Amino acid sequence: MRTRVCRGLSLHCWLACLGFTICGCCLAADVPGTCSKVVISADSDYGPLHWYDGTKLTGASIEIAMAALTAIHVPYEVRYMGPFQRVLDGAKNGELDMIASLKDTPERRSYLVFSKVPLFSNPVAVFVARDHSFSYSGWDDLIGKRGGIAKGNQFGGGFDEFMTKNLMVEVEQKVYMNFKKIELRRIDYLVTGYYTGMAYLKHSGQLDQFVALHPFITESNNLIAIARTSPCLKYLPALDAQLTSMQQSGELKAILEKNIQAF
Repeated sequence: MRTRVCRGLSLHCWLACLGFTICGCCLAADVPGTCSKVVISADSDYGPLHWYDGTKLTGASIEIAMAALTAIHVPYEVRYMGPFQRVLDGAKNGELDMIASLKDTPERRSYLVFSKVPLFSNPVAVFVARDHSFSYSGWDDLIGKRGGIAKGNQFGGGFDEFMTKNLMVEVEQKVYMNFKKIELRRIDYLVTGYYTGMAYLKHSGQLDQFVALHPFITESNNLIAIARTSPCLKYLPALDAQLTSMQQSGELKAILEKNIQAF
């Protein structure tokens, strides 16, 4: 049902607002199925890709999403929504339209449609205390040890299924909580994005205390996603075309490198 704003209009327009005719002076307000703006959010604890700086949600993913939407003339709002699980729930229940950015996993595809253009590769690493490391050559070396992840994180490449079946993993709201648990010997390792882990350690002055093990857990791409139920989903083809242009020009890489330095 259409809701129209008709204060101070002529009798003709009042009749139009009641549905008797069509009048250009009646303005649609909150019409279901329309996309007046794209509401964007992201994990607030995943710098330099996306993080909350105490005032606003920012980072490489947010900057790319804003630039792409501006280029295709689509209004947007960047909205801080708290922990990442709250962001995921917001995409499910219609509170937001776009998540910028995250990994494409089977579970997430049930309520998100992913862009075709990768923003950047997002390697996932095992972080350990430098003085409490262990031999590591692959996933199997984590079996029997105590691990940690941040709530809402998924890693792709089959690791999520392997982790559920084989590993002992504790979940915390924030990445820094897991680093603290490693320091206290409450867990042996943390699985998180390599960029995120390294940026946090640099920012906190702890690069000499922790190390990222190799090989990476996974090294898949981060993508922009739009909620399946969002009326803004219609803009995804135009968004993909713009992201392709930004990728070919080197703009995506430049934005990531700028945010790595800034975080």
